[in-house]
Amino acid sequence: MKNVLQKLVNKSLFVLLFAFSYSCSNDITERNENFTKLNPSNTDEAAGKWKTYLLTTPDEFSLDVPIATNTAAYTREINEIKSFQANITSEQKRIINYWAAGGVLRWNEIMRTLVARHNRPPYQNEDGTYPAPSSANPFDNPQFPFSNPPYAARAYAYVSAAQYDALVAAWHYKKLYNRAAPFTVDNNLQVLVPKSSLPSYPSEDAVLAGVTIELLKLLFPTEIAYIDGKAEEQKLYRIISGANVRSDVDAGIILGRKIAGKFINRAAGDGAGAAIGTPEYWSQLQTQTAATGEIPWKSQESPIRPPMLPLFGKVKSFLMSANDVIANRPVPPPSTKSEQFAKELAEIKRYSQNNSKKNMQIVTFWADGVGTYTPPGHWNAIAAESFAEQNYSEVRWARNMALLNIAMMDAAISCWDAKYTYFNPRPSQIDPSIKTTTGLPNFPSYVSGHSTFSGAACTVLSHIIPAKAKDYQAMATEASNSRMLGAIHYRSDCEKGLELGKAVGAFAVARAITDGAE
Repeated sequence: MKNVLQKLVNKSLFVLLFAFSYSCSNDITERNENFTKLNPSNTDEAAGKWKTYLLTTPDEFSLDVPIATNTAAYTREINEIKSFQANITSEQKRIINYWAAGGVLRWNEIMRTLVARHNRPPYQNEDGTYPAPSSANPFDNPQFPFSNPPYAARAYAYVSAAQYDALVAAWHYKKLYNRAAPFTVDNNLQVLVPKSSLPSYPSEDAVLAGVTIELLKLLFPTEIAYIDGKAEEQKLYRIISGANVRSDVDAGIILGRKIAGKFINRAAGDGAGAAIGTPEYWSQLQTQTAATGEIPWKSQESPIRPPMLPLFGKVKSFLMSANDVIANRPVPPPSTKSEQFAKELAEIKRYSQNNSKKNMQIVTFWADGVGTYTPPGHWNAIAAESFAEQNYSEVRWARNMALLNIAMMDAAISCWDAKYTYFNPRPSQIDPSIKTTTGLPNFPSYVSGHSTFSGAACTVLSHIIPAKAKDYQAMATEASNSRMLGAIHYRSDCEKGLELGKAVGAFAVARAITDGAE
């Protein structure tokens, strides 16, 4: 188990280092060109009947009947492929090899890159106030978004859920229309990627491109030119490689865009836009906590920065009701006047004053701070490496990523609900002699976000790949402990955060058991 865990950590560290080096640059660079071409052992032919998130039925959005493969129009599409292949360039071969690893995988990498690029808190104004990014004016200073952990968790969830619903619909129409792949129609056609036994209409890669670009344009509006460029790459690679004709691709784009609209409409009303709160609300949180006799959290930045998204706990979940969030809210933290609190504070002070080299490596590895793709992104990287070894179909990739990321969005909602319910101070606020060994987040202490994200992620991943359950649990525990070792969280923050994350992850596991994919 130890060797398997180290392998997962080493791979995750490789991807994390790419994010770190990227964060010091304004260039957007993908992370790993070395994945093998997707060649699933099981094509999941029945996936058109799997349970969706927002689509009422897989055929909620119509898709035109394709042209027949024995028509002159289809022959012209075959000839287009041959024309491309007769003059293929080395750059086109590179693009084919890159995208052939899988669309869900590559878009997830691209999204992690975008999150890392925009994970930079706004700098203060000259008068000591802080500006807030605005989706209405995304190119203003500061640019929209600031992709902090709750924002990132929600973004990963929306993209993954939309990809999943879109691919379920694609599988439905593949079976309905049953149009043969071009290489079965013309035996002389070269195929530069592994051949699929699935019908080719609509193209699954094009469906992914169509749905993903619309969501990413919403989430990262200053990156539209880049996003469009990557989508064009994905669309063209399917044609040049001989996997799809153009009408397969055009139909996929149309279907993906239709489905994206449903997720965009949901995002507009899920409450995330109001999560920043108001100065009056920030002040109210402090006053309410002080009225209970407890010490309220306060920002330790200078000038004082407003708390991060205090109303994110009110955001609409995909799987949990508002009552579920409250019902799973952890018990209150130890009173700031209690012996238990003093004991936990003293423990963190010891870590801050005498940390080992090994502990510092753990702190650094799991830091996931400014300029990285955040704790949810770190778990996405771990999942991607694990899933690549399982030889999944595109639709199963999407299903598993959706379960993971919806669980981590719910972890963000539940964690932020607890943080701003209890408004608990950080160790270094109570004892200024405590020097943190990693970045100090600008929000209350109880419960730990890293712990909650990790508890949810390890629960879902353990269900998907039971053989690695012990490895995921060990990683989640280490991620949680890293926040104590970094002197920014008490033990109760981490232990209760892990418990909360596992409870939240159980909602995703319950869905997985009933979604038809098992």
